[in-house]
Amino acid sequence: MAPSVFLAHGSPMNALADNRYTRAWRAFGERMRPRAVLAVSAHWVTRGTAVTAMAHPRTIHDFGGFPRELFEVEYPAPGDPQLAQRVRELLSPIQVMLDQDQWGLDHGTWSVLRHVYPHADVPVVQLSLDATMSNREHYELAKRLRPLREEGVLIAGFGNVVHNLRRLDWNEAAAPAPWAEHFNRHVDDALRSRDHDALIDLVDDEATRLSVPTPEHYWPLLYALAQQGDDEPAEILIDGIEHASIGMLSAAFGTVD
Repeated sequence: MAPSVFLAHGSPMNALADNRYTRAWRAFGERMRPRAVLAVSAHWVTRGTAVTAMAHPRTIHDFGGFPRELFEVEYPAPGDPQLAQRVRELLSPIQVMLDQDQWGLDHGTWSVLRHVYPHADVPVVQLSLDATMSNREHYELAKRLRPLREEGVLIAGFGNVVHNLRRLDWNEAAAPAPWAEHFNRHVDDALRSRDHDALIDLVDDEATRLSVPTPEHYWPLLYALAQQGDDEPAEILIDGIEHASIGMLSAAFGTVD
């Protein structure tokens, strides 16, 4: 049975980097070889739910202001139209649009997967995030995807638990902001204690508001979390806070006996 995983993507420049985060992603890929990946990225937010259904998803360079080298990166992983249809079936009666030509693989997905599966030889399908849903609704929707794990599909969320670009400190040696460190510790503790409710119904305090000023980077965690079995602990793959306000905590479920 394939695991589920939440991988914090951080800066698009991680696509080109060799650092402790990219090495952790690579090590995960060396351990886990799924039939396909169902990716949930913070960078595909829609009204309603959609899933990529093309045979050859394009590489989307959905960012600006970075070196030309990054725009030249391609991640030519195949799609899987049959998996897209299977996702649609599992999420019924929710209407899921089969996207055959509009989206593809955005940088939230490919900037990480090019380290996890560098040969781009594992099929990838992306599922969008419905902007109208609450945390609880995303989690309950994600639970319907659980049969995919038994079918060899890795359900992967790509986002950041702490993501506040307005509080970014470009100094690479910048210490974590106290509020970011507090919220990140809360998430880590809840993951280790299997407290799903604490991760879904977030406390409305300053640390939460600053760490999750908008929800789209947090939601992918809920898609991975919803797959966790009753006897499956969370494995923390890597952790850290970059530039004071970008959390790099990554966790996997179903990888530890």
